[in-house]
Amino acid sequence: MHLVEAGIQWEVVPGISSTIAAPAYAGIPATQRGMATSLTIVTGSEDPQKPDSTINWDALAAMPGTLVFVMAWNNLNDIVAALSIRGVPGERPAALIQWGTTARQRVVTGPISKIAEMGAQLDMGPPVALVIGEVTGLREAMAWFDTKPLFGRRILVTRARSQASKLVKKLEDLGADVLEYPSIRIVPLRNTKPLDKALENIAKYDWMVLTSSNAVRGVADRMIDLGIDSRVFAHMKFAVNGPSTAKALSELGITADLMPSRYLASELVDSLKKEEPTPKKVLFPRSEIGRETLANGLRDIGSTVDEITAYSTESPGDTGELATKAYEEGVDFTTFTSSSTVKNLVDLMGGNPDLINTSKTVIIGPITSETARELGVNVDLQAEEQSTDGIVKAITKHLE
Repeated sequence: MHLVEAGIQWEVVPGISSTIAAPAYAGIPATQRGMATSLTIVTGSEDPQKPDSTINWDALAAMPGTLVFVMAWNNLNDIVAALSIRGVPGERPAALIQWGTTARQRVVTGPISKIAEMGAQLDMGPPVALVIGEVTGLREAMAWFDTKPLFGRRILVTRARSQASKLVKKLEDLGADVLEYPSIRIVPLRNTKPLDKALENIAKYDWMVLTSSNAVRGVADRMIDLGIDSRVFAHMKFAVNGPSTAKALSELGITADLMPSRYLASELVDSLKKEEPTPKKVLFPRSEIGRETLANGLRDIGSTVDEITAYSTESPGDTGELATKAYEEGVDFTTFTSSSTVKNLVDLMGGNPDLINTSKTVIIGPITSETARELGVNVDLQAEEQSTDGIVKAITKHLE
């Protein structure tokens, strides 16, 4: 109405009402055939400026179907009393749903005469919906949302926002309450000349080694700007460190020739040595702050390695206040997908890892774990597979 009064254009986007969604997520089908011939939705908090209640309590008490009271917590005792004095039996089934449809959802079922007491014992508070009717008895058999393996677990994801969506979705699909707090940001190269020169002279290289999807995208971006395509790589082979990098490479129409079974720098070096015993010329596009472990390992087996910066990262420039608040409220797991995510989060926390260590850390691989230890961050879980799937598996396995 405020928009109408202000003359502002608007439109309605249809959605599912919380009066249906909250019971459904609690395993309570509000209109279950054979159990509920009607569904009545009632406010649990009438406008306090109204002189008298306009709720027809007599009609509600006589209604045989499902009653759903929204915003019911503050007036819960009054609602129960109003129905009781009008003949609703104390044993009629009821349910309270707090924070319905979210990973913070809590549900309690019981007879209407005791439902307020049961909610108080769980220290419930707004927002709460009250559902009354036989359908609430189906929850035990039909609960699905809050039985997911990560339900209710708060997980902080530090990956760059442009890459976090897949990990976030996987965690949320398993019921987690995900807090996105990107501690790094992928930014365009400030100086593209070295990478451009390498691509223009690509014929002199036998192998390209790629250890992140960011490196693949960095190369792809320069290819587009230089007006070249993947045919220039026809003479060479590609080695990647894991499935995420291989997938990014495949989006350029290129299949990786080599990927070690274990996604470690040493494993990649050993695999390349077996594949090509004779020393080769290797192009290694990488982050500007990456470690030298892999490059030195390749040189140790006789390869000539050109390390070229393919992408840059930077801190998002946050003050760390949001992360501090999140940890103070409680975080179950913190995920780290690169050394940069660890370093930047510690920096954002004022160089003190104590709050981070109140959660269990989940690290993507040994190099990132080494960085974490150097910075005083506990390494509680390390993914067996260096990928987002590996992180998810590490968490679910820990909770089994």
